[in-house]
Amino acid sequence: MRSRYTAFVVGHTDHLFRSWHPRTRPDEVGADPAVEWLGLEVLRTEAGGPDDDTGVVEFRARFRDHRGEQVMHETSRFERRGERWVYVSPVPRP
Repeated sequence: MRSRYTAFVVGHTDHLFRSWHPRTRPDEVGADPAVEWLGLEVLRTEAGGPDDDTGVVEFRARFRDHRGEQVMHETSRFERRGERWVYVSPVPRP
């Protein structure tokens, strides 16, 4: 999660592409240069340890865009592919 946030901050779209599950990622992955990322707060995790193949991360990412300061609050699913964790999708809210 933290590496993906950092990739958004510095615009490393190649890392975003590689760290997104091929089953769910879009054809093109981009980072908006007009967005200023202000901070990441990991609120909770489930699984995702050395012996797990899946994990969940709930986070808040603060950013500023043309509308002002915003907060992205998401619970995300991750899967291990080989030795790497990849983002799968948001967990739908009830």
